[in-house]
Amino acid sequence: MPFRSPWSTSAIDKFATGSADLLILVGRILLAWVFVGSVYGALGNFSGSVGYFRSLNVPAPLLFTTATVALEILMSACLILGVGTRYCAIVMFLFVFSATAIGHRYWEYPAGAQQIGQYNHFLKNISIMGGALLIFVTGAGRFSLDRRLAG
Repeated sequence: MPFRSPWSTSAIDKFATGSADLLILVGRILLAWVFVGSVYGALGNFSGSVGYFRSLNVPAPLLFTTATVALEILMSACLILGVGTRYCAIVMFLFVFSATAIGHRYWEYPAGAQQIGQYNHFLKNISIMGGALLIFVTGAGRFSLDRRLAG
């Protein structure tokens, strides 16, 4: 016999179900905001971003920075507009996984503020990957170009 929650028809459940499409839209926008902010920072100090990737010994740091910014713009637009949303969620998951592996290896930093900062970025990225998986499962919702294009 499957587990049945005694709260399955609570006001919270009814709100979540009744507002799902709006909440998915808000969730997509909030998830995209991380990338919008990253692009803004990278474009505001492009040479600093290149320098950061150079310090991580990334090959071709200028090309890597340019590609990263372009991909973050594309992911942000796709999430906010809800176009190619499930594909975007997969790309986002892989992008953030790679960024975490390349740029937030907190265990390589000495104990202290730098390590704590990198650990916080690591945790933030784990959360973003969770959000990407949720968007992959739910899709874009009603308020999206995906839904409009599907008819």
